[in-house]
Amino acid sequence: MTKKFLSLLGLANRARKLTTGEELTLKAIRNEQAKLVIISEDISEKTEKTIQNKCKYYNVTLLKVGTREELGGAIGKESRAIIAVLDKGFAKQLVALLG
Repeated sequence: MTKKFLSLLGLANRARKLTTGEELTLKAIRNEQAKLVIISEDISEKTEKTIQNKCKYYNVTLLKVGTREELGGAIGKESRAIIAVLDKGFAKQLVALLG
């Protein structure tokens, strides 16, 4: 995970194009608002399985990167294990940075 990736995540947050947390992310996936879901590498297995299944069913790209602290720090929060990107442009750029 690069510094550029974290900066872009912060920018997406300031643009209000992110939602965080399990419930809000699942809701965004179900409503087909989520274009990309990012989970931390230290997420619980049960939660990861739930998110993976929803993403697969609704055909949403899923990335597993960084720790809760890194993801949270990038968006100015404490720690975040799950982040949904609601904007197609940001999602495409974030995937490209890791690709």
